[in-house]
Amino acid sequence: MKKTVDLEDNAVAQAVAGEHDDHLKILERALGCRITQRGTVVILEGGQRQVDKAVAAIEELVTVIRGGRPLNAAMVESLTEIAVSTNGRAAEVYGDIVWSHRGRQIGPRTVNQKRYVDAIRANTITFGIGPAGTGKTYLATAMAVAALAAKTVGRIILTRPAVEAGESLGFLPGTVLEKVDPYFRPLFDALYDMIDGERLNALMDKGEIEVAPLAFMRGRTLNDSFIILDEAQNTTPEQMKMFLTRLGFGSRMVVTGDVTQIDLPGGRQSGLVTVSDVLGQIADISFISFDHRDVVRHKLVQRIVAAYKEHADRRLEAINGDTRQAG
Repeated sequence: MKKTVDLEDNAVAQAVAGEHDDHLKILERALGCRITQRGTVVILEGGQRQVDKAVAAIEELVTVIRGGRPLNAAMVESLTEIAVSTNGRAAEVYGDIVWSHRGRQIGPRTVNQKRYVDAIRANTITFGIGPAGTGKTYLATAMAVAALAAKTVGRIILTRPAVEAGESLGFLPGTVLEKVDPYFRPLFDALYDMIDGERLNALMDKGEIEVAPLAFMRGRTLNDSFIILDEAQNTTPEQMKMFLTRLGFGSRMVVTGDVTQIDLPGGRQSGLVTVSDVLGQIADISFISFDHRDVVRHKLVQRIVAAYKEHADRRLEAINGDTRQAG
């Protein structure tokens, strides 16, 4: 089967093709059909199903390009997966700009990420649970910065439990902030991506952005705040309850974590594992789950996450099989 799509605009056609036709090559690999371009006309050849999917994917790419978002190879891969694999509307996902800084637009890149930012907008408390690299903390931070800029909240509070990931940092000199800096470096990195350094320091000095260990939340009521609890898999159920009950008027909470990376000592139970059973049916609380398809780092990271999940599933199946035989 053969179809043609006339893009009717040289700039759009160049953006769809990419440098050295790199974008067309990505589309060919993902869609299983032959794609060539002559001027503004894209020619698609292959099976009917593959060609129809290719037409849909190209239409979504064109919508994103005309919306003003520049394309790169990683975005084309993600857009194609959204349009084809999940049957989602890629333009709706990529058209949601959460925050812009120095010409860089920050927003969802997968269907689950779009559900996540929509859930944060619609709910007072949102849980984002899934593997590393899925944008849980980064998107939550962008939402918080946007809320502070729009003056819908008066401050941002970023917190996480000070639990070491399998290795001891030993004694750390300096102030409290200097002591916890290694634990909070990912949060600071995200903030520096979204706010100029001088401005960020001024906001922290004024208390409009606060970064503190989870233990510092005890006894407080957090009003008019956008509060993010990161690495929540390393909270106990008691700590999780303590954090959630800090919620004050005019505030919004986002809780992020990965239940496959629990670093609690002595095999203690994670508060993130149990919280959905406790709060899953309460209105105004949302739970969004991510998987390896939502990893927006290097494609190899996506495959690594998927491989570890498959390995863990096989081990669990083997353990369950041994248990059944013993019984």
